[in-house]
Amino acid sequence: MTTSKIAKWWFCACLPATALMAQQPAAQAPAATPAAEASDATPPPIHGHEISAAEVAKSNNPLAPVNAVTFENYYDPTLYSVPNMNANTLDLRAVIISGRQIMRLTVPVQTTPVAQGQYKSGLGDTAFFDAIQISPNGSKNEYAAGPLFVAPTATNSALGTGKWQGGVAAVGIYPLGGGSLMGFLATWQHSFAGNQDRADTNLSTLQPFATYSIGGGYYVRSSGVMVFDFKNNRYLVPFGAGFGKAFRAGNHLLNVFIEPQFTVYHKGAGQPTWQLYAGIKHQWAKPR
Repeated sequence: MTTSKIAKWWFCACLPATALMAQQPAAQAPAATPAAEASDATPPPIHGHEISAAEVAKSNNPLAPVNAVTFENYYDPTLYSVPNMNANTLDLRAVIISGRQIMRLTVPVQTTPVAQGQYKSGLGDTAFFDAIQISPNGSKNEYAAGPLFVAPTATNSALGTGKWQGGVAAVGIYPLGGGSLMGFLATWQHSFAGNQDRADTNLSTLQPFATYSIGGGYYVRSSGVMVFDFKNNRYLVPFGAGFGKAFRAGNHLLNVFIEPQFTVYHKGAGQPTWQLYAGIKHQWAKPR
């Protein structure tokens, strides 16, 4: 699959879906925490597409008490030790809030090289984690942790591990004021069942992220995901620097962003020399 076809397919898939959801009525979400209900009780008035600093922070907060659908795309134009080849991963992600639970489902759609000039495309392995907020209500800093599961849903062996995996996920958020924040998302997973002919897995990720609001809904960001594949001795440490824009669409909150990420350390063939990370996030809260 060529780069132009990947980009064209991604924009055709993402933009109509986001526009459609923005036109629909706000969905009914389960009860949020008391602190969240207090903040929702007196919402700021809506004037066109004006957006407050608090809403900018909410649009970038993975622990915000709102449901969300996100399309996130990683395009790798060049790969180490794999000349003249590229790769692409589109993550289709849904977040559902239920009380103090933050449930996140991620389904990847991947294109990866398998031989010179040959690619495989399809679904990858599906990941789900259920993080439970462990920070007190009203706390400035927020923390959540819970179990992580990965199902072998890949449509081709080149796109997944062939293994059922389990592990843990943890999230921390530290507001900086004025719509800015920083935090981290860490995961660890290990195989426990699946295709006996496939290798076991032992993988960890760490995503430190920061967003700095610059007014008008605009912000700058950094959110590279470090990958530590202990089983296969493959490692990736990127650094990202990009920008985004949060805005309203009726009672819904939308966030679009783009972030080039450059590899500062890698080990193992097939790692990206750099990535173009872009996404669209759609959030909605329960009706007031």
